[in-house]
Amino acid sequence: MLAETVCSAVSAAGLGIAAITAYRKRFLAATRIAAYSLVPVGLVMTGVVQWVSGIVFKPSVWLGFGLLGVAWLLFMTTRAVERRTGGTRKERRAAERDAVAPRASAPSLGGGPAPAAQPAAKAAAKAKAQPAPSEDFSDIEAILKKHGI
Repeated sequence: MLAETVCSAVSAAGLGIAAITAYRKRFLAATRIAAYSLVPVGLVMTGVVQWVSGIVFKPSVWLGFGLLGVAWLLFMTTRAVERRTGGTRKERRAAERDAVAPRASAPSLGGGPAPAAQPAAKAAAKAKAQPAPSEDFSDIEAILKKHGI
């Protein structure tokens, strides 16, 4: 009841301002003000104001909003922790399984090197992949001569 009265008063004030604006020969602005001032009365007549006031003045509705806020906070906290620890539970389980026994799920074919020999083989492959530095410093000497050093 109070909300309907307030909306009616706001609309009446808006229509008064629109009339004054029209008297000053600013008809476009007066029409716009009149349109805005009719909105509160339209909301009262459609029942939107009663619905909104029912939501605002009920404590159970505010408790519901509070619970939604707590749920959102918990959800965001778990997401932040998940990102810090490195993924979802499914991803962590896969990483742990691979870390504990990476070759346990693969069938043994017998042709590969022994697990103890793998680090040595990898180091040898890296050494072969990197070429030895050459002793040709002619390009460096040319740069130094260019700068007078």
